[in-house]
Amino acid sequence: MYAIVDIKGFQFRAEKHAILRVPLLNTAEPGQTLEFDQVLMIRNDADIAVGQPVVEGAKVIAEVIDHGKGKKLQIFHKKRRKGYAVKKGYREQYTQIKVTDIIGGGN
Repeated sequence: MYAIVDIKGFQFRAEKHAILRVPLLNTAEPGQTLEFDQVLMIRNDADIAVGQPVVEGAKVIAEVIDHGKGKKLQIFHKKRRKGYAVKKGYREQYTQIKVTDIIGGGN
């Protein structure tokens, strides 16, 4: 059984006991339980429920593991023959969650 869930504008495939790295959830503390109700699709064996746009009554329940920063990403802009070059970098922040349960809507 798995579900496609929308978390902060990104779509993730959530399976039970899966660990997902999602965009930073500032309000969540490690150990806290979260519910995501923006479930776009649920598949349970051969049964598939596709939402329009979301599946009614479906939820993905997850526990926050921790927060962190990803690898450093570098952005380099250059305009040839102009003497223009800019190098920037950043580390994207994330929240690691563990999916504990998927509650299906009507299946």
